[in-house]
Amino acid sequence: MPSTIRSRKNLILVLIIVFVLLLAAAIRVGYIQLVKGEEYKERALSQQTTDITVEAERGIIYDRNGEKLAQSVKCYDIYVYPAEIGKYDTKKERKKLINRTAAELANALGMEKSEVKEQIDRDSGQIILAKGLVREDADKVRALKLAGVTISPSTKREYPNGTLAANVMGMVNDENTGQSGLELEYNNYLSGISGRIVNYTDTNGDELSYSPENERYYEAENGCDIETTIDLVIQSYTESAIQKVQKKTNSDRVFAVVMDTQTGEILAMAQTPTFDPNNPYVPASESAKAKFKSMSQQEQSDYLSKMWRNPIICDVYEPGSVFKLLTTSIALEEGVATMKSNYYCNGYRVVGGETIHCWNEGGHGAETLTQAVGNSCNPVMMGLALDTGITKYYQHLDTFGITGTTGIDFPAEGTAILQDEESAGPVGLATIGFGQGVAVTPIQLVTAISSLGNDGKLMKPHLVKSITDKKTGEVTEIKPEVVRRTVSKETAKDMRDIMEYVVAEGGGGSAAVKGYKVGGKTGTANKAVNGGYSDYTYSSCLGMAPMSDPKLTVLVIADSPKGVHFGSVTAGPAVSEILGKSLKYLNIPPDNTDSSKDTEKVEVPDVVGQSAEDAIGILAGADLKYDMNESGEEDFVVVKQYPAAGSSVKKGTKVFLYRE
Repeated sequence: MPSTIRSRKNLILVLIIVFVLLLAAAIRVGYIQLVKGEEYKERALSQQTTDITVEAERGIIYDRNGEKLAQSVKCYDIYVYPAEIGKYDTKKERKKLINRTAAELANALGMEKSEVKEQIDRDSGQIILAKGLVREDADKVRALKLAGVTISPSTKREYPNGTLAANVMGMVNDENTGQSGLELEYNNYLSGISGRIVNYTDTNGDELSYSPENERYYEAENGCDIETTIDLVIQSYTESAIQKVQKKTNSDRVFAVVMDTQTGEILAMAQTPTFDPNNPYVPASESAKAKFKSMSQQEQSDYLSKMWRNPIICDVYEPGSVFKLLTTSIALEEGVATMKSNYYCNGYRVVGGETIHCWNEGGHGAETLTQAVGNSCNPVMMGLALDTGITKYYQHLDTFGITGTTGIDFPAEGTAILQDEESAGPVGLATIGFGQGVAVTPIQLVTAISSLGNDGKLMKPHLVKSITDKKTGEVTEIKPEVVRRTVSKETAKDMRDIMEYVVAEGGGGSAAVKGYKVGGKTGTANKAVNGGYSDYTYSSCLGMAPMSDPKLTVLVIADSPKGVHFGSVTAGPAVSEILGKSLKYLNIPPDNTDSSKDTEKVEVPDVVGQSAEDAIGILAGADLKYDMNESGEEDFVVVKQYPAAGSSVKKGTKVFLYRE
């Protein structure tokens, strides 16, 4: 009996324990299902889910005529998830599987097996093994059906025109994000919003038969398209012209910009050396590639940075005599000078106790304001600046946009280097007056002087005309914007007459274009180095046409040309070529110029007393060549010429220039 009671008690105890355990299990199951259900469900899904980003298609960049400058093309990326390879196998089996997977991937992708194995032989993480594959290569990988390997559709950036307008377009990185140029400036518009592909797989990487609906594919929102102000034809003319300058002068760099004088739209912007944004880490030319290979790592890095940079917007240079156009316009606007003003240059001017010489130390003698600009007379320019006064002079520089930035739609715009008004003093003001001691960005200078061709209206320069949202079709236009007035309409007209004289009869003749009235100014300025000036120069020429109703403004700059470095020799012919071809391309009718210039014979102009630089320009304007009779590369005053002035000679005849 007692044993029976004990058995019952033991049985009851066992039943109680079982009941408690079942109750605990039930509570646990309930807790998991009711309280932790969603969490564990999400964990399960995360283990079964492969979440792949689908890149949005980057917007297309067009020129103003609908030609593609940059576009995205469809490609495929190969992702590897190492943790999924042999996930439930033994270490030995997994090692074999990784080895086999690496071999098959290497064979399909044309890669080294060791390289692939090094990347995938790990326990976790996501590896992008290959990017930008064409469909045929992606299909090879797809056919292998490898665990842990996924193929994702993607896009890569393509620049159909190679190096053309490269420094304007800029480039993108491996993630299709803008890194420079317009690609960076308009990245938020171009990039769009990425989508997702969600796959549900088993432990072998095979897709499961069930998948929650509406979660497998999230469509990407493609980026906006942008239409630039660039004209691919004019861009091509410009690049061809500066490449000739580069070859002829062996300059460190040559750069040029073409602006619509009346709207501020940039029609072309180019430089040498440039690069191919399809392969941005290698110089574009074969000769540059050879030099690049011999450079140290730091030198290569510096070279690439300079190659990608856009000096027209980001860098400054001393404009030299081209700046005299601004000084003259300021003097006219302030009433310090008129078109009837007369001056006398004796070759120097004493300012603040210092004697500052003209380039022509013998002096120009009597000259009008127009002739003073044509002669690039430093003493007259010093007088104009000093008579204006430093406060008003700097106020006008501010009005012309020299003291700030232009606001162009491009990253990292530079600012001018200008002496403080308080510390400049009379000497500083005098030298700025003829273009020394001031450094500006090329875009600042071409924008400021374009206002003279636009009746005094300063336009905001811009590189993009419109932005199109591909999803909605909405087009946002970027219209020309008048920033402010720089000078009166009358002053602008006077300055156009002066600029026309400089090309027609002065030293800017190399910028002349047959059949058109062209205005402009050349400049040659020594480069500042370590607080002083070196023997290297910035040689430049600015041209505008047609002067009856200016449409185009062109600025060409040669950085450190070798040999004869005058702006009339280096940059002037390029300005003439760009203007001549572009005016005809745009169907801008010629002016009613003197038809006598169309004959085979021309009259030799008088260049005695002129600087060699201006003499060369004057001869170029008359369709004549020059020879300095081994007079060297430095500027000098012409004391004799042959053939003599007034002689009738054939076009292209060489005129010899002699110094003392």
